Amino acid sequence: MGLDFWARLADLSPMKIALLQSRAFATRKEALQHHLGLIRKAAEGGAQVICTQELFLTEYFCDIQEPERFDLAEKIPGPTVEALRELAALLEVVIVASLFEKRGAGLYHNTAVVIDADGNLTGIYRKNHIPQDPGFEEKFYFTPGDTGYPVWDTRYGKLGVLICWDQWYPEAARLMALGGAEVIIYPTAIGWLSEEKEELGEAQHVAWETVQRGHAVANGCYVAAINRVGREKDTEFWGRSFVADPYGRVVARAGVGDEEILFHECDRKLLEDTRRIWPFFRDRRIETYGGLTKRWLAE
Repeated sequence: MGLDFWARLADLSPMKIALLQSRAFATRKEALQHHLGLIRKAAEGGAQVICTQELFLTEYFCDIQEPERFDLAEKIPGPTVEALRELAALLEVVIVASLFEKRGAGLYHNTAVVIDADGNLTGIYRKNHIPQDPGFEEKFYFTPGDTGYPVWDTRYGKLGVLICWDQWYPEAARLMALGGAEVIIYPTAIGWLSEEKEELGEAQHVAWETVQRGHAVANGCYVAAINRVGREKDTEFWGRSFVADPYGRVVARAGVGDEEILFHECDRKLLEDTRRIWPFFRDRRIETYGGLTKRWLAE
């Protein structure tokens, strides 16, 4: 067998990921130091790609509209990114972290950074889909993203990153997969409002997990969702971070209420094997999908 054969095998080596399911802390400094410790533990456990929950430095501050809370944002790159870059280079791990970005005066984003294993800031993704619901007043704080749907070819594999409300949109997952993503990562902050939990709580969780498992199947890739835990004001974050494989099977799931580092080794060869058996990309009728660029068709 020639060198090309062995090179292809090396390209399909497994990717071990770790999801940092955690809680809110009293200060940004405390949250950062705690998560730097979790990253070290994840690396000690063999993780190559390590991912935080959405807005990991703060409480989920979007429960009300309060202008002073814009002070929680920081520039990218900035002090948090620099600390993460230093640790990524030291441990030789890829870090995906979700931050509140101050881009300019009055211009803020919900942004994920991807730092490669050499410590370089490979790129950013700004959350495209911004929700607006009671207890989730995100349109007040976040400008919709303008980065498109980039995919990063990191040392350990190709990653796509979407954020929370993005996870309900099959178009976003499909664009990431078409860009070559082997794992689509969703930093998340989702939970139950007290007045809804008894009636709708389980249904909401089932819908959240099911739609993402569907993205894994439809795109022949892994999906990894990282949620936070704990009660913050009127919201109980439900945890249950998980990894789904290209068949939509949940191959790793965290608990409901506790901090946890969730590990899984993603079999990159399975992606190729699955896409050969279920060639969804081959059979797409792209010439028939023009309506997807319209806001509404039933008029």
